[in-house]
Amino acid sequence: MSTNSIPVPNVLIVEDEMILRMRAVDIVEDAGFCPVEAVNADEAMSVLESRSDISLLLTDIQMPGSIDGLKLAHAVHERWPSIKIILISGQVKPSEEERPANSRFFGKPLGVEQMITELQAMIGAGALQIVPTATDWTGGEASHHPAHMADPSSRSRDETVLSAENDSLRLLLEQAEIDAQALIIQAGIDAEQRTAADKLQKLILGELHHRVKNTLAMVSAIASQSFRGALSIEHGQKAMEGRLLALGRAHDLLMQVSWADASLTHTLSSATEPYDSHGDRRFHFNGPDIRITSVAVIALAMTMNELCTNTTKFGALSVPTGRVEVAWAVDEAKQRLRLVWTERGGPAVEPPVRRSFGTRMMGSLGQQLAGQVSLAYEPSGFIYSLDVPLSSVIAVA
Repeated sequence: MSTNSIPVPNVLIVEDEMILRMRAVDIVEDAGFCPVEAVNADEAMSVLESRSDISLLLTDIQMPGSIDGLKLAHAVHERWPSIKIILISGQVKPSEEERPANSRFFGKPLGVEQMITELQAMIGAGALQIVPTATDWTGGEASHHPAHMADPSSRSRDETVLSAENDSLRLLLEQAEIDAQALIIQAGIDAEQRTAADKLQKLILGELHHRVKNTLAMVSAIASQSFRGALSIEHGQKAMEGRLLALGRAHDLLMQVSWADASLTHTLSSATEPYDSHGDRRFHFNGPDIRITSVAVIALAMTMNELCTNTTKFGALSVPTGRVEVAWAVDEAKQRLRLVWTERGGPAVEPPVRRSFGTRMMGSLGQQLAGQVSLAYEPSGFIYSLDVPLSSVIAVA
């Protein structure tokens, strides 16, 4: 990434979903600006109070914390009127009167070109220039090995094909949402005859609409991120397919418990099962079983998928003698959960040449759960560590 002599405007991104936040970061960078991240309104206010170089606030409306994104936008407009504001949501659409003056609103999933155009119109043309670099993996995962540069002429052709495929994917996802809502309405025809049932149905439809919108936004973000660093269309498609399957498995697990809390052990075993050898256990789990929130289930399932994909390609599970140990412990005194993924018996490990989407997502998980993530590229085996407050992951009884 390179800049010219003009100061690059900073954009504060406030989004609690880690994959969607990462997608917003890419959009801001592609527009030519510097992203600054926050996971909720409280963290965003801390950022704004500690620095005076934020030009624009880009915030989701539905967020956990003391205030939502709409209230955050009004607070920012009152205290820092020079900061431009963009609101996004997959559930509500505030009227112009409900929004701060001169703010903008976008529904999820985000239209990339429209967002870039709006950002540049609000705070300038942008000064960052994205310079193509070598990727450190062959399909989207954080590799332990140096990468190779893609052929520029090949990437140009690939990008043309990818653009067309992205358009088709977007239309299919939009149609999927329409079909899902039509089926729910059809199933609830009898319930509409009763007032109480009608109110319940509206609540269910509203929640479904929110979940569908959010899921579509996540699918769009996963697709974009998977292709962003891929050496070819084929590699990008494989990476995207693996991530979507991981997301689907996490949703299946949550459906079994009606989107309530789920077992940590079950979450880890479900995420790693597709990568285990039949009749020869190569994953070993060691830790107390606890009930974790739906947010933690999805985040851990996605992270396990990145770790599994990487180890089967380049790490311990790329050879017959390799093993993976996943151990976790609860520190009652400090009220923290520490989880460690350790690879053994694999090939010698080499640090990656740059941070890939998989590496960024694993790091974003720590921020998502108010904890820390560390990656150690030891010659004897790769080690991933997660240290988070219990309050961020454990389900309240």
